[in-house]
Amino acid sequence: MRITKYIITSPESNILPSDVAMKIYGSGKDVRVKETCFGVMVDGEEDVVDSLIKEVRAMDPHGIFIKSRGFPPGDPRRCRSRRGGGPRPGYFMMECESKAMPLVSRALACEERGESVPEAAPQKAPISTEKLIEFIKDEFS
Repeated sequence: MRITKYIITSPESNILPSDVAMKIYGSGKDVRVKETCFGVMVDGEEDVVDSLIKEVRAMDPHGIFIKSRGFPPGDPRRCRSRRGGGPRPGYFMMECESKAMPLVSRALACEERGESVPEAAPQKAPISTEKLIEFIKDEFS
């Protein structure tokens, strides 16, 4: 069965999407590879893709993430050239996930070292309406 996976590099990783692509090209495996701004799409037989993913993740176990994709590269249902350009469906979700990857990478590294994962910083409370009105009045007085 053919599958397509995204291999996404964390923004803080020392591994670039081009490094991932070169590793896959160098393997000589029968897969299709497409470099993207977030990483690499790889399409091929499931066992081949899975073995490549293991090799690639070994390059940076905490900074490389894998995501399934429902369509192969160039599929007309998702290809931007056939849809008239613009971001492809799912791009903004991938962008959001990419921003969280450094935090996940650091947490995975802490976990591996046996350290406790640091608590997230508390969320700041939004400014009250009364305080906002007070600021505006002060500004225009």
